[in-house]
Amino acid sequence: MMEFEKVVGIVEAALLTADGPMQVKELAGLFNSEEMDDKDSPRVIKECLVELEKKCESRSIELKRVASGYRFQVKQEYSEWVGRMLKERPPRYTRALLETLAIIVYKQPVTRGDIEELRGVSVSQNIMRTLSERGWIKIVGQKEVPGRPSLYATTKVFLDYFDLKSLNELPEISEIQELVLKEAQTVENMIVQDLDLEQTPGNGFSLSQSPDKKVSETNDEQSNVVNLPVNQ
Repeated sequence: MMEFEKVVGIVEAALLTADGPMQVKELAGLFNSEEMDDKDSPRVIKECLVELEKKCESRSIELKRVASGYRFQVKQEYSEWVGRMLKERPPRYTRALLETLAIIVYKQPVTRGDIEELRGVSVSQNIMRTLSERGWIKIVGQKEVPGRPSLYATTKVFLDYFDLKSLNELPEISEIQELVLKEAQTVENMIVQDLDLEQTPGNGFSLSQSPDKKVSETNDEQSNVVNLPVNQ
């Protein structure tokens, strides 16, 4: 049988070379019966993964388990500098798209009509197409109502992109609401500082009027563009 350190090295090399996450079963399949006993291979591979996690503690990369398996990726604290050398620009997504995705994530499986009812506006076909092309959502069936509309749900690709092993790791709605409120307060503070409202009294402008009005009049599909990081 092969020495443990040698097995660790092979597993590490495989994960560094692979195009995507690898499962324990796939890693075990790299070895023949003379190199590793078939019955012991899952246990040995898991021990190798634990060893690699420890080795990464003092390195700039980490071994991450996501929905599709295990992969190496750059630690978040180094992503800013690594991003500077990437030619691919971070994807830009509208708030409308992210709201649609959030509804699918938390209410799945849902129809397009369900999404429109929750958002209060129609859902652009471009939004659904973009989410599908990214591989984040897929059709999982049809709802048993007249017209049999398609039911949408998230995929493993979505979980992998956002570093999740399962939907159970998603934050609670209350946590998201707190983050949104904090972000809104930060944005409001920045607007106050930029406009220097306190030093220009009587200018007839208030935060409760023009900014909100402009946002509400902006096209749903083009407003509030949000950048997401390039998948590592």
